[in-house]
Amino acid sequence: MTENTQQSNHSAPELPTQYTPADVEGPLYERWVERGYFEADEKSDKPPYTVVIPPPNVTGSLHLGHAFEHTLIDALTRRKRMQGHETLWQPGMDHAGIATQNVVERELAKEGVSRHDLGREAFVERVWQWKNESGGQISGQMRRLGDGVAWSRERFTMDEGLSKAVQTIFKRLYDDELIYRAERIINWCPRCLTAISDIEVEYQDDDGELVSIRYGEGENSIVVATTRAETMLGDTAVAVHPEDERYAHLVGTEIELPLTGRRIPVVADEHVDPEFGTGAVKVTPAHDPNDFEIGRRHDLPNLAVLDERGVITAHGPFQGLDRFEARSAIVGALRAEGRIVAEKRPYTHSVGHCSRCKTTIEPRLSMQWWVKVGPLAQAAGDAVRDGKVKIHPKEMESRYFGWVDNLHDWCISRQLWWGHRIPVWYGPNGEVVCVGPDDEAPTGEGWTQDTDVLDTWFSSGLWPFSTLGWPEQTPSVGKFYPNSVLVTGYDILFFWVARMMMFGLYAMDGTPPFHTIALHGMVRDQFGKKMSKSFGNAVNPLDWMDTYGSDAVRFTLARGANPGVDVPIGEDWVQGSRNFANKIWNATRFALMNGATVEGDLPPAEQLSATDRWILSRLNSVVAEVDAYYDDYQFAKLSDTLFHFAWDEVFDWYVELSKTTFMAGGPAAEVSRRVLGEVLDVTLRLLHPIVPFVTETLWTTLTGGESVVIADWPTDSGFRDAAAEREIETVQQVVTEVRRFRSDQGLQPGQKVPARLELSGTALAAHEAAMRSLLRLQPAGEGFSATASLPVAGATVALDLSGAIDVEAERKRLTKDLGAAEKEKAQATAKLGNEAFLAKAPEKVVDKIRGRLEAAEADIVRITAQLAALPTA
Repeated sequence: MTENTQQSNHSAPELPTQYTPADVEGPLYERWVERGYFEADEKSDKPPYTVVIPPPNVTGSLHLGHAFEHTLIDALTRRKRMQGHETLWQPGMDHAGIATQNVVERELAKEGVSRHDLGREAFVERVWQWKNESGGQISGQMRRLGDGVAWSRERFTMDEGLSKAVQTIFKRLYDDELIYRAERIINWCPRCLTAISDIEVEYQDDDGELVSIRYGEGENSIVVATTRAETMLGDTAVAVHPEDERYAHLVGTEIELPLTGRRIPVVADEHVDPEFGTGAVKVTPAHDPNDFEIGRRHDLPNLAVLDERGVITAHGPFQGLDRFEARSAIVGALRAEGRIVAEKRPYTHSVGHCSRCKTTIEPRLSMQWWVKVGPLAQAAGDAVRDGKVKIHPKEMESRYFGWVDNLHDWCISRQLWWGHRIPVWYGPNGEVVCVGPDDEAPTGEGWTQDTDVLDTWFSSGLWPFSTLGWPEQTPSVGKFYPNSVLVTGYDILFFWVARMMMFGLYAMDGTPPFHTIALHGMVRDQFGKKMSKSFGNAVNPLDWMDTYGSDAVRFTLARGANPGVDVPIGEDWVQGSRNFANKIWNATRFALMNGATVEGDLPPAEQLSATDRWILSRLNSVVAEVDAYYDDYQFAKLSDTLFHFAWDEVFDWYVELSKTTFMAGGPAAEVSRRVLGEVLDVTLRLLHPIVPFVTETLWTTLTGGESVVIADWPTDSGFRDAAAEREIETVQQVVTEVRRFRSDQGLQPGQKVPARLELSGTALAAHEAAMRSLLRLQPAGEGFSATASLPVAGATVALDLSGAIDVEAERKRLTKDLGAAEKEKAQATAKLGNEAFLAKAPEKVVDKIRGRLEAAEADIVRITAQLAALPTA
């Protein structure tokens, strides 16, 4: 443990009788920010500790997922700051291309205006106006939670510096032939009118139809099945497996494509599964990614039959129909021609939807910009394989390798106006010029810039170093890169994390962006169900903060944070955490009222009572445990350790055992006051990273220090006293057993009972006063007659209950309970002895009955003992 170096002489510090989070949280946070506690100095000679915030969308507001992740990061950075590191928690926001453009377009629609009416330049200005006036709501909400970020360093993925970083790396990748432009199948949203990334596609089971269609005639016909009948208008082949003898005679021939008058070839391709369906598939290269690859292998034409809005463009009776209208019309026309072999409705299958607007995604052939990820992904995989980057928990490594080792080229262009515009110009004679940040863009007649913008993930992939000033070699880059750890959800391991790994290794000469990737799970409701507005179980964390305080929300989230595992959470748990905050408050208030202090050195061990030595021994063990859990990102375990140590050992045992010492006064009381002050000082510092507000108020009141934010993190002094721990464990054993007996006898918790304690031959004599106080035991006076005798841990506690309970009423109650337990035992025994029942009953049912039998037998033993302990008359 560290000595408190920020002590000052102060007398009789007082706390309000009740802790009210709303009164202290806001002012405390503003004081922290004003004093610059969260800022980071790149000129410092302290060891660096850097974490970048996963940038929330500028359109977003704080949800439980944010609160969860931010709580974990804040805990890590607060602890490292207390440990003496130059700590940077880098804040910022993502421009969120699609989401932000949609928000502003909806505002324009209310005015009866579209972005096309404004034009590109005016529309982008309008988006910036919205961002400055309405965006970034989440920043204020982060303050409510207590995020210790370096606000002076806040960045935005579209600010000038980050835009330069984007243009720089695009140019480098282009010059290294790692960026190219080509026609490929992409995820297309007919509502947002843009390509979208894989992570922006949400798959759900939809009820559709599976239609089997006969292509060709007679013996030369083939039946194919599809859920998207409208795409048949763009079929350019039918594919079968090369070894499928059923169709060997048709390979190389042509068959008629119904409704079109066209003939298409039958090709042999190993992609086809001969065991699935009819073993034949229709090939639509312009509207399906697998078909596109088949088309490339067989040099098939790409025939697009749907426009950007999902409307049929093929000449004929279906031209101009929406894709879903066309689906029904085409099936009807095929049915009329006798081409439908089978129809299945409903046919439930997985369908991709745009995460923004929920529109069904349309695979579409489109000219786009791509990153050639092969060498970049290889480096990203090798960095983990070689141990340069550690993934925690380790079992997540296989998922990471499964992704980066099989990564396809990345489509980086989006058909939007809001975002980083592709820095490529096209000339009048087919020239293509990529422009870097220091280059002059081509001018003159016929030169135009590419109209697309870059995928948002492109700029956020630079986040660990662009936020530090890269491409300039700034002091911040030198000090804070690579980042120490990335804390993020396992759900974006494949998307954001992989992109940061690829770009960081590429841009920073093989130095990975972070040393460790610490993955957490998703927040779910108390039943383990995904939180969603549509499910009616979504929670606004601000509501819980208003009701219970930010500390309660943070502690609840941290206590459920096992690495890589989803976190169930319910309001009852938040209320429990608020009770914990109240417990800390009330116990510290009691300690201050009884003179707890941090002034002066701790007395030497020989001057300490066994109770004092016990709690200091346990305190040092807890410091070591908490440090080990932090180093292993075991937030749930460290929170649980602190909860039980603070509540059970400090507040419920040490404080209670010390009350008689305080009441007696004298040198022993002064020693215990100093020990209690030490224990509270260290415990509050250990708790601070998780529950910063209540601990700040209590710690500054207790110690007179400036702020626990900048206090030293406790260290394990090495002090252990196993004998004292055993001694107090014996005290706890006696107290617990007598309390249980009192409860079994129906005594009220505060009801006093005469008792004689026989403690000779044990180490308990020094604790008799404390045990009597805890157990509400009076001295055995004249007329004492022991009606019960409890041998516990070598001691004997004799009790006189003759005037404390209605013996006959208690005997009747216990006799009735004993009869019920014996009946339960008989019934369970009979069932378990019935061979016919055991042969038929499920194992779970049998196990349940065995459990009932064990419980009944335990009840019989317990109640029999209680009856025997009752006075005879």
